[in-house]
Amino acid sequence: MGSTFFITGQEVRQAARANSHTSTTAGLAPGHIQANLIVLPSKYATDFRTLCQRNPVPCPLLAESTKPGCWSAIKSCIPSIPSTTLINQSSDLDLRRDIPRYMVYHDGELDESAEHTDLFTHWRDDDHVAFLIGCSFSFEAALCEADLAPGHIVGGMNVPMYRTTLPLNPAGVFTGGTYVVSMRVYKAQDIDHVRATTAPYASAHGEPIAWGWDAVSRLGIADVLQPEWGDCPLGPDGKELEFGPQDGGGIDCGEIVPVFWGCGVTPQEAVMRAGLQGTAMAHAPGHMLVLDCLDEVLKAQ
Repeated sequence: MGSTFFITGQEVRQAARANSHTSTTAGLAPGHIQANLIVLPSKYATDFRTLCQRNPVPCPLLAESTKPGCWSAIKSCIPSIPSTTLINQSSDLDLRRDIPRYMVYHDGELDESAEHTDLFTHWRDDDHVAFLIGCSFSFEAALCEADLAPGHIVGGMNVPMYRTTLPLNPAGVFTGGTYVVSMRVYKAQDIDHVRATTAPYASAHGEPIAWGWDAVSRLGIADVLQPEWGDCPLGPDGKELEFGPQDGGGIDCGEIVPVFWGCGVTPQEAVMRAGLQGTAMAHAPGHMLVLDCLDEVLKAQ
């Protein structure tokens, strides 16, 4: 995946801008904050902020546009973190092209007619408001340092992500939404260590919301081997799983179990459920905006 090639967030953004890197950002610029993007018409901005406030686990709000239509500057939504820490003053930013791949929604429907590597033709300079949501990729460097490297990093893949039936707290036009979760597979004996390692990163979804094979049905996940986004789940060794809860879980494979976190694709699902009018935009799942600051600043925020 080239994770050693990109050392800084700016390098990742420049590669995305040049279309020289169009795949997942998992493992890139280790130790740097990665963020989900959602861009909405300004009339929905207040409701979306409220949605994030009411659902801080799947939708931890990091920053937003400095004003409607602005794609080159963001303001921090975390009081203890200055905006210039997220994006250095010496760096430039273009939210329309600094992510490897994007999703575009028209009146709540996903535009699948083309692969979107930039947002030039869709962004309205007089209206769109961008929001940055914390991403679990931001705590993966800590997992690696704790000898708990996620299987998708080991195997060079994208993290698997799933729709659930776990409801969001509604806000304004955003009603009927449910959590999206990401999954990493671990040995059962490592769960407490995994929880303790990720818990301080509340602004990057924090500790897992569920784990164990029984969690698959409790979350309403149809098939753990068939994620809605990302790649097929990999075990801690980076090899593809070939069993699920119907096979007795991980009993025959060293007691490995799935572990689920809140996921920043959740706002995209909320947009589709709400059927918003106009054009909304977002990152493609697994393709994040990599910021200039280190993920250590998110600890205990």
